[in-house]
Amino acid sequence: MAKAVYNGVILAESDNVEIVEGNVYFPPESVNMDYFSETTLHTTCPWKGEASYYTVIVGDNKLDSAAWYYPEPKQAANNILNHVAFYTHKVQVER
Repeated sequence: MAKAVYNGVILAESDNVEIVEGNVYFPPESVNMDYFSETTLHTTCPWKGEASYYTVIVGDNKLDSAAWYYPEPKQAANNILNHVAFYTHKVQVER
């Protein structure tokens, strides 16, 4: 079971994750969206497409753009459609 934890709160947990370039991508249904706020940040990967970002908010603690997802990935990355990954220097990801 993989899980993403910040400040003792489980942000995502699943047995059905995708590993891409060393990042753990959690399926959207496994992510507790109560702790996420969309940002305006977007980045582009040549083979995955355009990523959108979330700020993680737990209590008074806020991690700007600490998680990302691909709402419209390129065909080569369709397996991570809307899956959420985390910057591991900000959020603890266990596999």
